[in-house]
Amino acid sequence: MSTSSRSADFILSNGRIYTVDEKMPWAEAVAIADGRILAIGSSKDIAAFAGPATETIDLQGKMAMPGFVDVHNHIMMGGQADLFETQLPVGASVDGICAHVRVQAEMAAPGQWIVANQWGADMMTALNSEASLAKLDAASLGHPVLLRDETVHNRWVNSEAMRLSGISNNQPDPPAGAFGRDPKTGRLTGLLIESAAGIVERVVADHFTEAMGEAAVARAVEIVNSHGVTAFQDAASVLPILQALVNLDNKGKLTAWAVTSLPLIEPSFMFGLSGDELLALREDYRTDHVKSNFTKIFLDGVPGAQTAAFHEAYVGDDAHPHGHRGETLVTYPDLVKHIDKSEKLGLGLKIHCTGDYSVTEMLDAVEAVRHFNGPTDVRHQIAHASYIRADDVKRFAKLGVVADLSPMIWHPTTFLEGHKEVMGEERATRFWPIADLKNSGALLAGGSDWPVIPVPDPWHGIEGMVTRQNPSGAFPGVSLWAEQAIDLAAAIQIYTLNSAVAMGIDKQTGSLEAGKSADIIVLDQNVFEVPADQIADTKVLTTYFEGKAVFQR
Repeated sequence: MSTSSRSADFILSNGRIYTVDEKMPWAEAVAIADGRILAIGSSKDIAAFAGPATETIDLQGKMAMPGFVDVHNHIMMGGQADLFETQLPVGASVDGICAHVRVQAEMAAPGQWIVANQWGADMMTALNSEASLAKLDAASLGHPVLLRDETVHNRWVNSEAMRLSGISNNQPDPPAGAFGRDPKTGRLTGLLIESAAGIVERVVADHFTEAMGEAAVARAVEIVNSHGVTAFQDAASVLPILQALVNLDNKGKLTAWAVTSLPLIEPSFMFGLSGDELLALREDYRTDHVKSNFTKIFLDGVPGAQTAAFHEAYVGDDAHPHGHRGETLVTYPDLVKHIDKSEKLGLGLKIHCTGDYSVTEMLDAVEAVRHFNGPTDVRHQIAHASYIRADDVKRFAKLGVVADLSPMIWHPTTFLEGHKEVMGEERATRFWPIADLKNSGALLAGGSDWPVIPVPDPWHGIEGMVTRQNPSGAFPGVSLWAEQAIDLAAAIQIYTLNSAVAMGIDKQTGSLEAGKSADIIVLDQNVFEVPADQIADTKVLTTYFEGKAVFQR
């Protein structure tokens, strides 16, 4: 409730409103004025806030709750994929990929790039051959082709794309990356690992204008609003992303809270100002709704490409030296400096760590900075906190480090199949120790990593957290480390209030309380009253951001 005597602009009444506020978990009605929650409580109590001009909306018993807070997405890339690129069929074989490219090539203008997403992380071996490249070249009808994998760290391109990018057979591998070569002939296959992908992405980026960037972000915000997301953290905010977000907000078209993560080192496959030059501009890109609260570093790559850094070696193969464990992309002394610099600017560091060694290294570095600087309110985030040594789990809470989770990835997927190939079954399936982290007192936050996952619908991730099975029906009956399941209320809190706390915007959003932004979603079913395997079927009927309906089904 609230003691305010003013009238509401509108009231949502007669609902089952889940507040994610431990003081009052459930309510029936909420009064909203000037985009803020005026009061929340029973329908009878909230009726007192109705004035002559107040609109009352009867929820007819439907469930409502806070808008979702996505702690990790790539907002421009998500919109770009929707507006300007195509999606490969799920689980497509080499022939299936090439058939998709052929259809696009037949419709494309002369010389037009064909860009598509996302071949499976378990396809590395199949794509890495001259025979597969020959099929792609034939399908592309002379067009340059760039195809991203589902981790968005690696690419498969055709010969024309390599020609335009200056990649030739006698070229050495770039630092922190590799060119795929046929194991029998040693010749290029078009497979590009990590930084090698950036060579071609940079050529494609030359065709991408500022207007296209703004259109992509606008479309992306529409998409996340449709899934009930009213706040997000862009996970690697190079200058074009900051410009697009601020331009939209200045035009009154940004219908979500946006927290940005400024790269301290230019990512290998995203381009734009970074490091000290970008940090110097950070206040120029802070608005009512855009918050420059974080820096960003990639500390390693991804397990499927054997670029994540682990304590133990990968399964042996011909392409890597014996005992290969992956490697970190930043030295330990530099990592300590980056954490120290971020804290002194009042910024958290969001750091990509997918191997357990990189997680240890980040926790060690935070511990070193704490030793010298003492306690801080600044929260650092480890993304994606997926493989963690048992001894490191309890260190998250002790050091105040957030586990930035990607719920859509942790149930059985082709990601995991790719991990099994290079890590072995037992190690690969000790993936996402969610319950252990929660029980240790760590702050867990929920993200999509969209467009790494094609649809940024939090309910898919939430069902996966509860069931540890794939909500899509893929891999039927297979559970991933079932002991790490958590309850529904905890999963919802991870994707709302916890993420808001992790991002530093919990005074504005994340729960339904008097004084907070009226960021509310109305659902087509009460998720607490359906079987766990139907949670992902939930649809958002209406999304309110600051009291305005920004999506209606």
